[in-house]
Amino acid sequence: MDVNARDEDAPIRLATAEGMLHIRLDRPQALNSLSLAMVRRLAAVLEAAQSDEQVRLIVMTGSGSKAFCAGGDIKKVALLVHQGDRAAAEAFFREEYALDLSIHRYPKPVVVIAHGVTLGGGLGLAAGADVVVATETTHMAMPETRIGFFPDVGATAWLYAKCPPGYPEYLALTGDDVRGAHAVRLGLATHFVETAQIPNLLQALAQAAAELPRKREEAAWRLGEITSAFQSAVPLPQDPPMDAWVRTYFDGVSSVPELLENLSQCQEQSRLCDGVFRRLSERSPTAVALTLALLRRQRGRALEEVFALDTRAACWMIGHHDFWEGVRARLIDKDNQPRWHPARFDEVLSFGALEPFLREEGGRSEEDMSGTGSSVDDEGR
Repeated sequence: MDVNARDEDAPIRLATAEGMLHIRLDRPQALNSLSLAMVRRLAAVLEAAQSDEQVRLIVMTGSGSKAFCAGGDIKKVALLVHQGDRAAAEAFFREEYALDLSIHRYPKPVVVIAHGVTLGGGLGLAAGADVVVATETTHMAMPETRIGFFPDVGATAWLYAKCPPGYPEYLALTGDDVRGAHAVRLGLATHFVETAQIPNLLQALAQAAAELPRKREEAAWRLGEITSAFQSAVPLPQDPPMDAWVRTYFDGVSSVPELLENLSQCQEQSRLCDGVFRRLSERSPTAVALTLALLRRQRGRALEEVFALDTRAACWMIGHHDFWEGVRARLIDKDNQPRWHPARFDEVLSFGALEPFLREEGGRSEEDMSGTGSSVDDEGR
């Protein structure tokens, strides 16, 4: 394994201590966002470490103070599609999802220090880890519907294993962010450690790595103990009114028009309802409708099936008008005036905007699509 080398095309730093491989995403100027070359190098590094008897623990961090990982380099992907190289764009998603699945299924324990911005594909890397550390700078979100895409990387399944009722739908549909210790409250992180303590935590992990149990589950329990010793003494935040509101309006919602109708008529938390109604109305109607369809189909499915469906959805959505339009408006021209087509949620239904994707799924029923075998709900990580 090439330790401490840095490939300019795939900027990742590697360092080893006794038993620990530290992987550091090293693209701070782009908030450590993932290119296809980085995805491929990460996959190769993890594959090599899997058979390396000296490696007992994987730790992943990001360079700089601003981000662990802001997700995939979605602007580059959109430009590839816009320039006619759709095959390269599809390759990015296929290989990114294969990397994420490999972390869920990895035989050795994984720790992620999710400081700063941790969005989309960054959460995809963290979702399969045993220990996910949030700091006071952590900012987590799945904001894809804002750019005409959907919360991918398996999120429409693993959010159900991690989050309280209603939050899978709320976070996926609205793209609202979760900051600091609230990431632990909502299940996106396992521990809250202040930034000043992260170097000490990393040192403790390195010192313990060589003696970790060989079984991932047993090692994960020990790593949780070690990390807990560095947790902030401040109690985790609680927000019962918000939790109740999210459960009332989002848990089990069956359609976007139903959700918008309920939000428009709510009496309690009216300011919150109005704000969420407005933000949802600014998102791509097709992307939001696709997200809800995936939430209803992915819950409880085997992870392999989850990522396979995400791949089909991504390959379909990048060919849709709203993907390029969303990236153009939000990330390229930055006029924040996307022109969605269809433009309204009722038009998505009446125009049958999701029909091509649903037909690609073979017209399977909700029950047929529930999946068998080890599911994301069974994993609980």
